[in-house]
Amino acid sequence: MDQFDQDKLDQQLTALFDGKVVRKDLLHRIKKGTNVPTFVLEFLLARYCASDEPEEIQAGMEAVLDTLNDNYVRPNEANAAQSRVATKGKHRFIDKVHVNYVEKDRRHWAALENFDSRRVAISEKFYRDNERLLQGGLWAEVTIGYNDIEDDDYAFFVEDLRPIQLSRFDFDGYCEGREAFSRDDWVDVILRSVGLEPNRLSKRVKFHFIARLAPVIEPNFNFIELGPRGTGKSYFYSEFSPYSTLISGGQATKAALFYNVQRRKIGLVGYWDTVAFDEVGGIKIKDPDTIQIMKDFMANGRFSRGVEVIAQASMAYVGNLDLSVEQIVHSEVHDLFQPLPKEFDLAVQDRFACYLPGWEMPKNSSEFLTGNYGFITDYLAEAFHYQFKQTNRYEEVSSRVKLGDAVEGRDEKGIKKTLCAFLKILHPHGRPTDEEFDEYVAYAVEARRRVKEQMNKRKTDDEFSRINLSYFTASGEEVVVYCPESRAAAATQEPSRRSIHAGEGNGEATGEPQGSSAVVEEVAVPPEPSAPATEPEPSLELQEQHFTIHYGDTGYSYEALVLPYLQGAKQVEIEDPYIRANHQIHNFVRFCEAVIKSPTVRKIILTTSYDQDTDVKMLAERLDELKQSLIELDVELQVQINENLHDREIRVDNGWVIKIGRGLDFYQKPDFWFGIGSHDLNSRKCLETKIDIFCSR
Repeated sequence: MDQFDQDKLDQQLTALFDGKVVRKDLLHRIKKGTNVPTFVLEFLLARYCASDEPEEIQAGMEAVLDTLNDNYVRPNEANAAQSRVATKGKHRFIDKVHVNYVEKDRRHWAALENFDSRRVAISEKFYRDNERLLQGGLWAEVTIGYNDIEDDDYAFFVEDLRPIQLSRFDFDGYCEGREAFSRDDWVDVILRSVGLEPNRLSKRVKFHFIARLAPVIEPNFNFIELGPRGTGKSYFYSEFSPYSTLISGGQATKAALFYNVQRRKIGLVGYWDTVAFDEVGGIKIKDPDTIQIMKDFMANGRFSRGVEVIAQASMAYVGNLDLSVEQIVHSEVHDLFQPLPKEFDLAVQDRFACYLPGWEMPKNSSEFLTGNYGFITDYLAEAFHYQFKQTNRYEEVSSRVKLGDAVEGRDEKGIKKTLCAFLKILHPHGRPTDEEFDEYVAYAVEARRRVKEQMNKRKTDDEFSRINLSYFTASGEEVVVYCPESRAAAATQEPSRRSIHAGEGNGEATGEPQGSSAVVEEVAVPPEPSAPATEPEPSLELQEQHFTIHYGDTGYSYEALVLPYLQGAKQVEIEDPYIRANHQIHNFVRFCEAVIKSPTVRKIILTTSYDQDTDVKMLAERLDELKQSLIELDVELQVQINENLHDREIRVDNGWVIKIGRGLDFYQKPDFWFGIGSHDLNSRKCLETKIDIFCSR
């Protein structure tokens, strides 16, 4: 291995922050062969490679690789890892550890992702001292012991657990070291610390990368970045900081994000500095309440779900643009919020402080990676976490910045929050010069203007038309800030106003050719949040029904029969004596899956019975599993046993009653378990039964 030649910035950084920096070229070499997060790898590099001597570096690299080989479990090696613990009695691993409370066991179990065990015994002291184990999990060095007591219902237990993060952080020392650097050099230090070589980036792109860090240092900061694929949008939230969590796809429920009423526990926003949403266009939000709570939280960091909750987490949304920016800014129909789910209406968009232009970011490439020194990622993450919790620069910013008349309430708040983030990242030790501060103000105003321009294109009136946001420099000159991609785009600067009735009648819409009105209406008038996309919207008022399902009929899933009658329902009661056998329990699970598609339902009550042939233990275990999974969705399942039960009936607290003669078990057994109808109940053949649906009120 060749001798490493430090440049001036390397020498300054290693002298002032000895033991807190690492060579990033070493990281890149190891990173290619593993999916371990960056802060975990650098934790090991800092332990074994704290030298520039080629021989020592080589020995340290071998030690890191040996540690990964011995202690890091790859997902396809889980069985071998478990066997190693059983054989040796215990072994230390590097893995992500989650802790879950399992109601039916009335205890907590640890789950290791790559070790692939969901039933590892863990002492209370570990999750009491590290609450993030309970919300999203934590990377740690964890020693797993083998339990050879046959009467116990677990094979493995956590003997020791050490989170991979600094035990203490000296903020004064961090600020003292910062004073020795110029602003531009400190920008380069930050970029090298996240693995980038600043000499290959323009000043504007450097500022973009700094802005990406804003949600991990400024509380209650609402950030969005949309752009092409492959620019590393989600890296900062999945790899940079152990205090941020990335939600990839799936459903964003209010129980998981904000507050679980059944558990009486705060969600992700209470445990993480940053909650980031990857592929924001694919977010599925079935409950309009989630959006309303999200709006409240994004506005002021508080919300109410029976209890008043205050939290500091920032919200970051990243996703992909499928159209070119040139097409969008010159289009009367499309805008730069085009990928967002339709539930993200103008009220959500107005809460974004910063829209980073992802189309200006370079594609991931080795040419942009640095081989020089930077902070150990965990050290810089701790510096940001400290400022996130302990410092507030808002008053300083408010006393110093002067904004133009077009800047309105949410514009001002968003601009100032972005400025606070820049000051924390680049000037933790004190005040920037007037020239530096003006640069940050110009960037923050542009980032907010980009948000306002898109809202102005969507709105049918002039509510957001004051898009010429400006600021006053230290010398008193007023500067109007523009977004470079849209400055010359008339469709964005002066969008045509459309009638709110576009698409109705003769289809006229001011400034828009006839025939495009249906598309225009979709863009201009976002749907009302009171109508969830997943709930059926019948064109006619619901009617009482009395009919017979004949033998061999199809098209009668639980969803088709029940869901239309759950509008506004909070509680569903089902009486069915035959939820006993395995297939009958499966039927009930599918019934629950149909019911919870109504976003207002909060409680399901099952009354059933069993006879002497019923496997009561199996029944209880299956229903407990179902109860546990429903709790995670903030829905309570209550099970009651009535040995004298004979009737079959579904009662909804909105007044509707659904009687199915055979109860839930009215499907034929499929001819083939791998044939059509084996899983989709809508395609499964039925037994003959009568259906009565009526309103009891």
